[in-house]
Amino acid sequence: MEFRVKVSTIYACSLERAFKTPMLCDISKVHTGFIVMPAITHCTGDEHWGKPGYSKTCFAAKSLLFGGGEVSSDTVLERVENQYWKIQVADFKMNMIGFTRFVGEWQTTEVAPGQVRIDYTYTLHADVPVLYPLNWLFANTFWRIYMGRVLENIRQMAYHEEPYQYD
Repeated sequence: MEFRVKVSTIYACSLERAFKTPMLCDISKVHTGFIVMPAITHCTGDEHWGKPGYSKTCFAAKSLLFGGGEVSSDTVLERVENQYWKIQVADFKMNMIGFTRFVGEWQTTEVAPGQVRIDYTYTLHADVPVLYPLNWLFANTFWRIYMGRVLENIRQMAYHEEPYQYD
Protein backbone atom coordinates (compact mmCIF):
# COMPACT_ATOMS: atom_id res chain seq x y z
CA MET A 1 0.00 0.00 0.00
CA GLU A 2 1.21 3.49 -0.80
CA PHE A 3 0.41 6.69 1.07
CA ARG A 4 1.27 9.87 -0.86
CA VAL A 5 1.72 13.26 0.81
CA LYS A 6 2.47 16.49 -1.06
CA VAL A 7 3.20 19.98 0.21
CA SER A 8 4.09 23.02 -1.86
CA THR A 9 5.45 26.49 -1.25
CA ILE A 10 7.29 29.37 -2.94
CA TYR A 11 10.91 30.20 -2.09
CA ALA A 12 12.27 33.68 -2.79
CA CYS A 13 15.75 32.67 -3.93
CA SER A 14 17.60 31.45 -6.99
CA LEU A 15 16.52 28.27 -8.76
CA GLU A 16 19.93 26.70 -8.12
CA ARG A 17 19.74 27.42 -4.38
CA ALA A 18 16.19 26.03 -4.13
CA PHE A 19 17.25 22.90 -6.02
CA LYS A 20 20.57 22.11 -4.32
CA THR A 21 19.97 23.10 -0.69
CA PRO A 22 17.76 20.19 0.44
CA MET A 23 20.07 17.46 -0.86
CA LEU A 24 23.55 18.95 -0.83
CA CYS A 25 23.63 20.86 2.48
CA ASP A 26 24.06 19.52 6.03
CA ILE A 27 21.20 17.03 6.56
CA SER A 28 21.29 17.59 10.33
CA LYS A 29 19.94 21.10 9.66
CA VAL A 30 17.17 19.72 7.41
CA HIS A 31 15.89 16.80 9.50
CA THR A 32 15.95 18.28 13.00
CA GLY A 33 13.47 15.83 14.53
CA PHE A 34 9.92 16.25 15.71
CA ILE A 35 8.07 14.37 18.49
CA VAL A 36 8.73 10.67 17.61
CA MET A 37 10.94 11.43 14.58
CA PRO A 38 14.58 11.53 15.71
CA ALA A 39 16.92 14.29 14.54
CA ILE A 40 19.49 13.20 11.98
CA THR A 41 22.98 13.79 13.36
CA HIS A 42 25.26 12.78 10.50
CA CYS A 43 25.84 10.40 7.61
CA THR A 44 28.60 8.04 6.50
CA GLY A 45 29.45 6.51 3.16
CA ASP A 46 28.42 9.77 1.53
CA GLU A 47 31.48 10.45 -0.65
CA HIS A 48 29.39 10.37 -3.84
CA TRP A 49 26.13 11.71 -2.39
CA GLY A 50 24.06 13.73 -4.83
CA LYS A 51 24.74 11.48 -7.78
CA PRO A 52 22.08 9.01 -8.99
CA GLY A 53 22.67 5.46 -7.79
CA TYR A 54 24.71 6.45 -4.74
CA SER A 55 23.66 6.04 -1.12
CA LYS A 56 24.59 7.18 2.35
CA THR A 57 23.92 5.75 5.80
CA CYS A 58 22.09 8.12 8.17
CA PHE A 59 22.44 8.28 11.95
CA ALA A 60 20.00 9.85 14.38
CA ALA A 61 19.93 11.10 17.95
CA LYS A 62 17.91 9.39 20.66
CA SER A 63 14.21 10.11 20.58
CA LEU A 64 11.05 8.99 22.30
CA LEU A 65 10.96 5.75 20.27
CA PHE A 66 14.58 5.35 19.09
CA GLY A 67 17.73 4.65 21.07
CA GLY A 68 20.01 6.56 18.72
CA GLY A 69 22.53 5.42 16.10
CA GLU A 70 22.15 4.14 12.55
CA VAL A 71 18.61 4.79 11.37
CA SER A 72 18.35 4.32 7.57
CA SER A 73 20.02 4.50 4.19
CA ASP A 74 19.23 7.17 1.60
CA THR A 75 19.73 6.61 -2.13
CA VAL A 76 19.52 9.15 -4.97
CA LEU A 77 17.27 7.57 -7.58
CA GLU A 78 17.10 10.49 -10.00
CA ARG A 79 18.54 13.97 -10.43
CA VAL A 80 17.53 16.41 -13.17
CA GLU A 81 19.60 19.53 -12.61
CA ASN A 82 17.63 22.52 -11.27
CA GLN A 83 14.35 20.60 -11.72
CA TYR A 84 13.93 17.37 -9.83
CA TRP A 85 15.32 15.01 -7.20
CA LYS A 86 14.00 11.58 -6.34
CA ILE A 87 15.43 9.72 -3.34
CA GLN A 88 14.60 6.60 -1.39
CA VAL A 89 14.88 6.20 2.36
CA ALA A 90 14.97 2.53 3.36
CA ASP A 91 16.71 -0.10 5.49
CA PHE A 92 15.07 1.35 8.59
CA LYS A 93 16.75 0.48 11.89
CA MET A 94 13.83 1.69 14.00
CA ASN A 95 10.21 0.59 14.19
CA MET A 96 8.42 2.29 11.31
CA ILE A 97 4.91 0.85 12.01
CA GLY A 98 4.96 -1.33 8.91
CA PHE A 99 6.52 1.16 6.49
CA THR A 100 9.21 -0.42 4.32
CA ARG A 101 10.53 2.62 2.46
CA PHE A 102 9.82 6.25 1.75
CA VAL A 103 10.32 7.73 -1.72
CA GLY A 104 10.83 11.49 -1.69
CA GLU A 105 10.56 13.88 -4.61
CA TRP A 106 11.68 17.52 -4.69
CA GLN A 107 10.58 19.48 -7.75
CA THR A 108 11.64 23.07 -8.41
CA THR A 109 9.96 25.36 -10.94
CA GLU A 110 11.02 28.95 -11.46
CA VAL A 111 7.78 30.97 -11.64
CA ALA A 112 9.49 34.38 -11.84
CA PRO A 113 13.03 35.64 -11.32
CA GLY A 114 13.89 34.88 -7.69
CA GLN A 115 10.61 32.99 -7.14
CA VAL A 116 10.73 29.19 -7.14
CA ARG A 117 7.79 26.87 -6.58
CA ILE A 118 8.68 23.81 -4.51
CA ASP A 119 6.58 20.66 -4.82
CA TYR A 120 7.72 18.28 -2.10
CA THR A 121 6.19 14.81 -2.22
CA TYR A 122 6.71 11.62 -0.23
CA THR A 123 5.26 8.24 -1.05
CA LEU A 124 5.31 6.04 2.04
CA HIS A 125 5.25 2.31 1.27
CA ALA A 126 3.73 -0.09 3.81
CA ASP A 127 3.24 -3.84 3.78
CA VAL A 128 1.32 -4.79 6.95
CA PRO A 129 -2.41 -4.58 6.10
CA VAL A 130 -3.57 -4.49 9.71
CA LEU A 131 -1.50 -1.29 10.15
CA TYR A 132 -2.88 0.53 7.10
CA PRO A 133 -5.28 2.70 9.12
CA LEU A 134 -2.39 3.75 11.39
CA ASN A 135 -0.17 4.27 8.32
CA TRP A 136 -2.82 6.51 6.74
CA LEU A 137 -3.14 8.53 9.94
CA PHE A 138 0.65 8.87 10.28
CA ALA A 139 1.09 9.96 6.66
CA ASN A 140 -1.77 12.45 6.57
CA THR A 141 -1.19 14.09 9.93
CA PHE A 142 2.26 13.65 11.47
CA TRP A 143 4.25 13.23 8.24
CA ARG A 144 2.49 16.17 6.53
CA ILE A 145 3.36 18.40 9.52
CA TYR A 146 6.93 17.10 9.54
CA MET A 147 7.32 17.83 5.83
CA GLY A 148 6.17 21.41 6.44
CA ARG A 149 8.84 21.80 9.10
CA VAL A 150 11.47 20.43 6.71
CA LEU A 151 10.35 22.90 4.01
CA GLU A 152 10.87 25.76 6.45
CA ASN A 153 14.30 24.49 7.57
CA ILE A 154 15.38 24.32 3.93
CA ARG A 155 13.91 27.78 3.23
CA GLN A 156 16.06 29.29 5.97
CA MET A 157 19.15 27.46 4.73
CA ALA A 158 18.53 28.62 1.14
CA TYR A 159 17.96 32.22 2.22
CA HIS A 160 21.15 32.21 4.31
CA GLU A 161 23.12 30.56 1.49
CA GLU A 162 24.14 27.60 3.63
CA PRO A 163 27.29 26.02 2.15
CA TYR A 164 26.94 22.81 0.14
CA GLN A 165 28.64 19.71 1.54
CA TYR A 166 28.44 17.78 -1.73
CA ASP A 167 28.74 18.47 -5.47
